[in-house]
Amino acid sequence: MPLLVPPAPTGTSFTTSRPSGPAPVPTPIPADRLLVEETIPGGSAVSFTVRRHTTLRLTALEAGANVSFLCFNRAEPIDRYNMADTLKGQHTAKLTTGFMLYSDMARALFSITGDTLGWHDPLGGHDTAAHVEKKWGVKTYQTARNAWHRNSRDHFLIELAKHGLNARDLVPNINLFSKLNTDAEGRLSFVPNHSRAGDLVDLRAELDVLVVLTTCHHPLDTAPAYGPAPVKLQLWRSDPPAADDYCRTYRPENERALYNSELFSL
Repeated sequence: MPLLVPPAPTGTSFTTSRPSGPAPVPTPIPADRLLVEETIPGGSAVSFTVRRHTTLRLTALEAGANVSFLCFNRAEPIDRYNMADTLKGQHTAKLTTGFMLYSDMARALFSITGDTLGWHDPLGGHDTAAHVEKKWGVKTYQTARNAWHRNSRDHFLIELAKHGLNARDLVPNINLFSKLNTDAEGRLSFVPNHSRAGDLVDLRAELDVLVVLTTCHHPLDTAPAYGPAPVKLQLWRSDPPAADDYCRTYRPENERALYNSELFSL
Protein backbone atom coordinates (compact mmCIF):
# COMPACT_ATOMS: atom_id res chain seq x y z
CA MET A 1 0.00 0.00 0.00
CA PRO A 2 1.47 3.41 -0.92
CA LEU A 3 2.33 5.84 1.84
CA LEU A 4 -0.60 8.12 2.67
CA VAL A 5 0.14 11.75 1.95
CA PRO A 6 -1.65 14.29 4.19
CA PRO A 7 -3.79 16.76 2.24
CA ALA A 8 -2.83 20.40 2.19
CA PRO A 9 -3.86 22.17 5.42
CA THR A 10 -5.40 25.07 3.50
CA GLY A 11 -8.70 25.49 1.72
CA THR A 12 -12.22 25.66 3.18
CA SER A 13 -15.76 25.79 1.89
CA PHE A 14 -15.44 29.58 1.92
CA THR A 15 -12.45 29.62 -0.41
CA THR A 16 -13.17 26.59 -2.60
CA SER A 17 -16.11 26.25 -4.97
CA ARG A 18 -18.13 23.06 -5.02
CA PRO A 19 -17.63 20.76 -8.03
CA SER A 20 -19.45 21.81 -11.18
CA GLY A 21 -21.77 19.51 -13.08
CA PRO A 22 -24.38 17.05 -11.84
CA ALA A 23 -23.88 14.81 -8.83
CA PRO A 24 -23.54 11.06 -9.37
CA VAL A 25 -26.86 9.32 -9.91
CA PRO A 26 -27.64 6.17 -7.88
CA THR A 27 -27.49 3.03 -10.01
CA PRO A 28 -28.91 -0.46 -9.50
CA ILE A 29 -26.92 -2.62 -7.10
CA PRO A 30 -25.03 -5.40 -8.93
CA ALA A 31 -26.52 -8.73 -7.88
CA ASP A 32 -23.09 -10.22 -7.13
CA ARG A 33 -22.31 -7.38 -4.70
CA LEU A 34 -25.53 -7.41 -2.68
CA LEU A 35 -24.92 -8.66 0.86
CA VAL A 36 -28.14 -7.98 2.78
CA GLU A 37 -31.67 -6.92 1.87
CA GLU A 38 -34.58 -6.58 4.26
CA THR A 39 -37.60 -4.43 5.00
CA ILE A 40 -37.68 -2.42 8.23
CA PRO A 41 -41.34 -1.86 9.23
CA GLY A 42 -42.50 1.61 10.20
CA GLY A 43 -41.99 2.34 13.89
CA SER A 44 -39.16 -0.19 14.23
CA ALA A 45 -35.46 0.00 15.09
CA VAL A 46 -32.32 -1.92 14.16
CA SER A 47 -28.59 -1.71 14.90
CA PHE A 48 -25.78 -3.33 12.94
CA THR A 49 -22.22 -2.90 11.72
CA VAL A 50 -21.43 -1.61 8.23
CA ARG A 51 -17.92 -2.65 7.24
CA ARG A 52 -15.51 -0.19 5.65
CA HIS A 53 -16.14 0.38 1.93
CA THR A 54 -19.58 -1.22 2.17
CA THR A 55 -22.51 0.94 1.10
CA LEU A 56 -25.79 1.15 3.01
CA ARG A 57 -28.75 1.93 0.77
CA LEU A 58 -32.04 3.00 2.39
CA THR A 59 -35.15 3.21 0.21
CA ALA A 60 -38.49 4.73 1.21
CA LEU A 61 -41.29 2.25 0.55
CA GLU A 62 -44.05 4.80 1.13
CA ALA A 63 -44.34 8.58 0.89
CA GLY A 64 -43.39 10.49 4.01
CA ALA A 65 -40.82 8.03 5.32
CA ASN A 66 -38.37 9.05 8.04
CA VAL A 67 -35.23 7.32 9.33
CA SER A 68 -33.73 8.72 12.52
CA PHE A 69 -30.06 7.77 12.20
CA LEU A 70 -27.03 7.55 14.50
CA CYS A 71 -23.57 6.14 13.76
CA PHE A 72 -20.38 5.39 15.70
CA ASN A 73 -16.82 4.30 14.97
CA ARG A 74 -17.20 0.55 15.59
CA ALA A 75 -13.68 0.22 17.00
CA GLU A 76 -13.99 3.25 19.30
CA PRO A 77 -17.68 4.06 19.90
CA ILE A 78 -16.78 7.19 21.84
CA ASP A 79 -15.77 8.54 18.41
CA ARG A 80 -19.30 9.11 17.09
CA TYR A 81 -21.24 11.20 14.59
CA ASN A 82 -20.80 14.88 15.39
CA MET A 83 -23.66 16.98 14.03
CA ALA A 84 -22.03 20.34 14.76
CA ASP A 85 -18.71 19.50 13.09
CA THR A 86 -20.45 17.86 10.11
CA LEU A 87 -22.51 20.99 9.42
CA LYS A 88 -20.03 23.74 10.23
CA GLY A 89 -17.13 21.86 8.59
CA GLN A 90 -19.05 21.64 5.32
CA HIS A 91 -20.98 24.93 5.69
CA THR A 92 -24.39 23.35 5.27
CA ALA A 93 -27.72 22.88 7.04
CA LYS A 94 -28.80 19.92 4.91
CA LEU A 95 -27.22 16.65 3.79
CA THR A 96 -27.15 15.17 0.30
CA THR A 97 -24.72 13.68 -2.24
CA GLY A 98 -21.13 14.84 -1.72
CA PHE A 99 -21.33 15.46 2.00
CA MET A 100 -19.72 13.27 4.66
CA LEU A 101 -20.73 12.43 8.21
CA TYR A 102 -17.86 13.52 10.44
CA SER A 103 -16.96 11.98 13.80
CA ASP A 104 -15.81 13.71 16.98
CA MET A 105 -12.22 12.97 15.94
CA ALA A 106 -12.66 14.58 12.49
CA ARG A 107 -12.85 11.24 10.73
CA ALA A 108 -15.25 10.44 7.90
CA LEU A 109 -17.74 7.81 9.09
CA PHE A 110 -19.94 7.80 5.97
CA SER A 111 -19.90 9.48 2.56
CA ILE A 112 -23.24 10.20 0.90
CA THR A 113 -22.54 8.81 -2.56
CA GLY A 114 -26.05 8.87 -4.00
CA ASP A 115 -29.36 10.54 -3.23
CA THR A 116 -32.63 11.06 -5.09
CA LEU A 117 -34.02 13.69 -2.69
CA GLY A 118 -31.39 16.41 -2.37
CA TRP A 119 -32.22 17.23 1.26
CA HIS A 120 -32.01 15.24 4.48
CA ASP A 121 -32.59 16.92 7.85
CA PRO A 122 -29.69 17.05 10.35
CA LEU A 123 -31.37 19.48 12.77
CA GLY A 124 -34.76 18.21 13.91
CA GLY A 125 -33.77 15.61 16.52
CA HIS A 126 -36.02 12.66 17.30
CA ASP A 127 -39.42 12.02 18.80
CA THR A 128 -40.13 10.80 22.34
CA ALA A 129 -43.02 9.08 24.08
CA ALA A 130 -44.29 12.50 25.16
CA HIS A 131 -44.25 13.78 21.54
CA VAL A 132 -46.20 10.77 20.32
CA GLU A 133 -48.71 10.87 23.17
CA LYS A 134 -49.41 14.57 22.65
CA LYS A 135 -49.98 14.17 18.90
CA TRP A 136 -51.62 10.77 18.56
CA GLY A 137 -52.52 9.50 22.03
CA VAL A 138 -51.37 6.39 23.85
CA LYS A 139 -51.49 2.88 22.43
CA THR A 140 -49.55 0.24 24.34
CA TYR A 141 -48.54 -3.19 23.14
CA GLN A 142 -50.83 -4.72 25.75
CA THR A 143 -53.87 -2.96 24.25
CA ALA A 144 -52.94 -2.62 20.55
CA ARG A 145 -50.34 -5.34 19.92
CA ASN A 146 -48.29 -4.49 16.80
CA ALA A 147 -50.28 -1.29 16.23
CA TRP A 148 -48.91 0.24 19.42
CA HIS A 149 -47.33 3.72 19.32
CA ARG A 150 -43.52 3.74 19.37
CA ASN A 151 -40.91 6.49 19.46
CA SER A 152 -37.27 6.95 18.45
CA ARG A 153 -35.87 7.86 21.86
CA ASP A 154 -36.95 4.62 23.51
CA HIS A 155 -35.80 2.66 20.47
CA PHE A 156 -32.41 4.39 20.46
CA LEU A 157 -31.82 3.63 24.14
CA ILE A 158 -32.73 -0.05 23.68
CA GLU A 159 -30.49 -0.47 20.63
CA LEU A 160 -27.58 1.41 22.20
CA ALA A 161 -27.75 -0.83 25.27
CA LYS A 162 -27.22 -3.88 23.05
CA HIS A 163 -23.74 -2.51 22.27
CA GLY A 164 -22.74 -1.40 25.77
CA LEU A 165 -23.81 2.21 25.16
CA ASN A 166 -26.37 4.32 27.01
CA ALA A 167 -28.08 7.71 27.21
CA ARG A 168 -24.71 9.50 27.32
CA ASP A 169 -24.14 8.27 23.77
CA LEU A 170 -27.46 9.57 22.47
CA VAL A 171 -26.20 12.50 20.38
CA PRO A 172 -28.12 14.68 17.86
CA ASN A 173 -29.25 12.44 15.01
CA ILE A 174 -29.94 12.78 11.30
CA ASN A 175 -33.45 12.39 9.90
CA LEU A 176 -33.06 10.80 6.50
CA PHE A 177 -35.91 11.42 4.02
CA SER A 178 -37.17 14.45 5.98
CA LYS A 179 -36.90 18.21 5.39
CA LEU A 180 -37.39 21.31 7.50
CA ASN A 181 -38.01 24.81 6.19
CA THR A 182 -36.79 27.93 7.98
CA ASP A 183 -38.65 31.25 8.02
CA ALA A 184 -37.21 34.77 8.35
CA GLU A 185 -37.34 34.49 12.15
CA GLY A 186 -35.44 31.22 12.18
CA ARG A 187 -38.45 29.05 13.02
CA LEU A 188 -38.35 25.51 11.67
CA SER A 189 -41.36 23.90 10.00
CA PHE A 190 -41.86 20.35 8.76
CA VAL A 191 -42.31 19.67 5.02
CA PRO A 192 -44.97 16.93 4.70
CA ASN A 193 -44.34 14.01 2.33
CA HIS A 194 -40.90 15.29 1.33
CA SER A 195 -39.98 11.76 0.28
CA ARG A 196 -41.87 9.59 -2.18
CA ALA A 197 -42.02 5.85 -2.48
CA GLY A 198 -38.80 4.76 -4.19
CA ASP A 199 -36.60 7.62 -3.01
CA LEU A 200 -33.24 6.39 -1.77
CA VAL A 201 -29.95 7.43 -0.23
CA ASP A 202 -26.56 5.67 -0.39
CA LEU A 203 -24.06 5.93 2.47
CA ARG A 204 -20.58 4.44 1.95
CA ALA A 205 -18.77 3.49 5.15
CA GLU A 206 -15.24 4.92 5.43
CA LEU A 207 -14.57 3.00 8.67
CA ASP A 208 -16.25 0.01 10.27
CA VAL A 209 -19.33 1.84 11.54
CA LEU A 210 -22.00 0.91 14.07
CA VAL A 211 -25.40 2.12 12.82
CA VAL A 212 -28.46 2.61 15.02
CA LEU A 213 -31.64 3.68 13.25
CA THR A 214 -35.36 3.89 13.78
CA THR A 215 -38.24 4.28 11.34
CA CYS A 216 -40.44 6.35 13.67
CA HIS A 217 -41.99 9.71 12.83
CA HIS A 218 -39.96 12.92 12.60
CA PRO A 219 -40.60 14.88 15.83
CA LEU A 220 -42.17 17.77 13.88
CA ASP A 221 -44.29 15.54 11.64
CA THR A 222 -47.75 17.05 11.12
CA ALA A 223 -49.48 13.81 10.05
CA PRO A 224 -53.05 13.65 11.43
CA ALA A 225 -52.67 9.98 12.38
CA TYR A 226 -49.84 7.82 13.68
CA GLY A 227 -48.43 5.78 10.81
CA PRO A 228 -44.64 5.61 10.32
CA ALA A 229 -43.56 4.29 6.93
CA PRO A 230 -41.45 1.20 6.17
CA VAL A 231 -38.00 1.38 4.59
CA LYS A 232 -35.93 -1.11 2.60
CA LEU A 233 -32.37 -1.67 3.84
CA GLN A 234 -29.62 -3.01 1.56
CA LEU A 235 -25.91 -3.51 2.09
CA TRP A 236 -23.56 -4.00 -0.84
CA ARG A 237 -19.84 -4.19 -1.52
CA SER A 238 -18.71 -0.91 -3.06
CA ASP A 239 -15.32 0.29 -4.27
CA PRO A 240 -12.96 2.31 -2.04
CA PRO A 241 -12.97 6.06 -2.80
CA ALA A 242 -10.57 6.86 -5.63
CA ALA A 243 -8.40 9.96 -5.81
CA ASP A 244 -11.09 11.72 -7.85
CA ASP A 245 -14.02 10.40 -5.80
CA TYR A 246 -16.91 12.89 -5.84
CA CYS A 247 -17.26 12.98 -2.04
CA ARG A 248 -13.50 13.16 -1.46
CA THR A 249 -13.17 16.17 -3.78
CA TYR A 250 -16.46 17.84 -2.82
CA ARG A 251 -14.80 19.80 -0.01
CA PRO A 252 -11.22 20.28 1.15
CA GLU A 253 -12.52 19.36 4.61
CA ASN A 254 -13.76 16.04 3.22
CA GLU A 255 -10.34 15.17 1.88
CA ARG A 256 -8.85 15.73 5.33
CA ALA A 257 -11.63 13.74 7.07
CA LEU A 258 -11.14 10.85 4.68
CA TYR A 259 -7.38 10.96 5.23
CA ASN A 260 -8.01 10.69 8.98
CA SER A 261 -10.19 7.63 8.40
CA GLU A 262 -7.62 6.02 6.13
CA LEU A 263 -4.89 6.69 8.69
CA PHE A 264 -6.99 5.13 11.45
CA SER A 265 -7.55 2.01 9.32
CA LEU A 266 -3.86 1.28 8.65
